[in-house]
Amino acid sequence: MPADPQPSPTTSDPSHADRTSAVEVRRSTRRRRTVSAYREGDRTIVLIPARMSQAEERRWVTQMLDKLAAQESRRRPGDSELAERAERLSAQYLGGRARPASVRWVTNQNTRWGSCTPAEGSIRLSHRLQGMPEYVVDYVLLHELAHLLVPGHGPRFWQLLDSYPRTERARGYLEGVVAAGRLPHPPCPSGD
Repeated sequence: MPADPQPSPTTSDPSHADRTSAVEVRRSTRRRRTVSAYREGDRTIVLIPARMSQAEERRWVTQMLDKLAAQESRRRPGDSELAERAERLSAQYLGGRARPASVRWVTNQNTRWGSCTPAEGSIRLSHRLQGMPEYVVDYVLLHELAHLLVPGHGPRFWQLLDSYPRTERARGYLEGVVAAGRLPHPPCPSGD
């Protein structure tokens, strides 16, 4: 049985050269119906079921490129500034070793302040951080940058954050925000 997923013999699609320099289609015998795609550097990887015809493959590649382009165009303003901020923090506190592929604000994180996918090099910060003090945003961003170097929360991870002087203050601020959200709302002073 061949290894899954298998790259398709055709790995670039010149009709989409304006959106990406290369498209790699990976066929999988384990995949039955779903199709997915993601960016990997300057390439787009499209994962499809092995049984798909070449015509279906072309249709799905076009559809997935359109979907990725739409997602990228919806990125919130400020993502480029956030990426620059991450680069500065990495240089200042992590010796420039943490190099994310993408850093962006997201609106779908309501139970965490940030997240990181080390395999993809992607960092996402919750929009709820916007408007908080800069040192708090820097801490969360630095926390996620550190995950690019050390995935878990063991001693090596926390040693990386020791260099940031406001770690404890930022953590206390965030804990206060969480605690305040759990407090019962006091009645309106006017009695309404």
